Amino acid sequence: MAKEFTAENFEAEVLQAQGPVLVDFWATWCMPCRMQAPAVEQLSGEGYQVGKVDVDAQSSLAARYQVMNIPTLIVFKDGKEVSRMVGVQSKEDLAEALKKYQ
Repeated sequence: MAKEFTAENFEAEVLQAQGPVLVDFWATWCMPCRMQAPAVEQLSGEGYQVGKVDVDAQSSLAARYQVMNIPTLIVFKDGKEVSRMVGVQSKEDLAEALKKYQ
């Protein structure tokens, strides 16, 4: 299961992580976000570092990373944003984005 990232754990879980981390900015009411969720969960189950940020509960994180539309999927590496995708993405495209930064 994908981790739930919050303002409290984002620094340790994402910015200080070893290797790339995919962060899915989403909301419970967002239908495209629900369509994206299975691919994110599958990647988590395959050993990739993946997590989710609920933009309603964690609005400070959404603002910090200028998330204007959801789902927004950002790959972080070494504490920096290295890739950003907006809208529903295939599992293969997400995996490719993570592999690119390993």
